[in-house]
Amino acid sequence: MTLRKIKTDGWTTVAIVEYFVPFAKVRRDLFGFIDILAINDDGEVLAVQTTSYTNISARVKKIADNDHIGRVRKANWRIEVHGWRKIKNRWEVKVVDVS
Repeated sequence: MTLRKIKTDGWTTVAIVEYFVPFAKVRRDLFGFIDILAINDDGEVLAVQTTSYTNISARVKKIADNDHIGRVRKANWRIEVHGWRKIKNRWEVKVVDVS
């Protein structure tokens, strides 16, 4: 859902940068908080943490507490949390910009 939204919003180069570590049975995010990375035709970079609607505040805190957030912000990357929920059989997203 987030991939489709990002592409619809005009981000032309999109990649999932979260990966699964089989022996530990855990998922790892790029820099500890990025699930999806996107670049648009103007060279802007978007880093997205995607989650459920009810976990948005926890993800915002996770990003604020991350050791790498200062350098990512200094690089002028846009950082968003996408929180998804289903209402009346339709998925809706709340986007929180934490850049």
